[in-house]
Amino acid sequence: MKITALKTFVVPPRWLFLKIETDEGISGWGEPVLEGHAETLATKIRELEDFLIGRDPMLIEDIWQMIYRNGCYRGGPVLMSAMSGVDMALWDIKGKAYGQPIHALMGGQVRNKVRTYRWIGGDRPHNLIADARELMAAGYNACKFNVTEELQYIDSYAKVDRIVGQVAELRDAVGTALDLAFDFHGRVHAPMARILLKEMEHLRPIFVEDAVVSAHVDVMADLARETSIPLCIGERLHSRYDFRQVFEKRAAGIINPDTAHVGGISEMVRIGHMAEAYDVPIAPHCPLGPIALAACLQVDAICYNAVIQEQSLGIHYNKGGDLNDYLAPASRFKVEDGFLPIPQGPGLGIEVDEAVVAERAIDGHKWRAPIWRHADGSIADW
Repeated sequence: MKITALKTFVVPPRWLFLKIETDEGISGWGEPVLEGHAETLATKIRELEDFLIGRDPMLIEDIWQMIYRNGCYRGGPVLMSAMSGVDMALWDIKGKAYGQPIHALMGGQVRNKVRTYRWIGGDRPHNLIADARELMAAGYNACKFNVTEELQYIDSYAKVDRIVGQVAELRDAVGTALDLAFDFHGRVHAPMARILLKEMEHLRPIFVEDAVVSAHVDVMADLARETSIPLCIGERLHSRYDFRQVFEKRAAGIINPDTAHVGGISEMVRIGHMAEAYDVPIAPHCPLGPIALAACLQVDAICYNAVIQEQSLGIHYNKGGDLNDYLAPASRFKVEDGFLPIPQGPGLGIEVDEAVVAERAIDGHKWRAPIWRHADGSIADW
């Protein structure tokens, strides 16, 4: 079997899909997306054609190593996100060729379903109680939300009180029926992160995500020693080499690597097993499309320490397209009692509706992260 073509589709709301075709008629799908940079990733995929056309798609690890080690510059969000899409598609091809789900080819599943959560409240937290109640009515028992908008390095206690008060109202409204994960989204600097963690500890989040930006692993480690809240890091790290210092410095109680950003299923499984050696669970990050979620579910099936899976069914970003819009009816995702089932079909276990993909790709998208500014006019972290 040989690879004959790589085709990309920029589709709304903010995704990039990849189809890898072979000379035996078996095709695989991947999602090589980096939010806000779909066109950049499509260009990177075109560059990789020179290395992939004519290759045996069954040699997944050799292809992974070839792409990663080619040239002087390794890692980083663009290369690893492109590799992620390729890796997903190659595993999809291999699973279809053998008539088995990917998890069956990687040792077999350790669970048949995984707990799941999704975002509420939008970029700037609002309508949290109504969104939470709607989520509970849909069968969820966990959610995540941004706890704050812009924060300066040192900000006011009036703002701290407003942040804590809003989250306390949500906790009072849902009690313990809905587990809450707080996302600082890397928009909080160390001085304010320390204050907020202390002020919010009694609200009992299941974790706090990106308490500071992921570049500040030493700061995260300091914060982890000062709070009982599990701190979560990972969506902006791109390989096992990035995660090594997180584990060695005990900077996180839970990690959320993204299968679409770390080099695909192959690297995600390696990171998951590496985390298990440090008694750290994984909660894969995935506010993305259906192919990325299907890839995550293969990882959840294999990694014993996978505890909860993010997904984006119906979130605020999904204007112009949602996950199930791109799937055949029989393989659409459905949350039941707070869980997603592990796909059992061959490959990724989903059937992509290529006609819908091609139609939506005509208009595509140009999604960009918003630009925020502080009151003094300086750029704020989004």
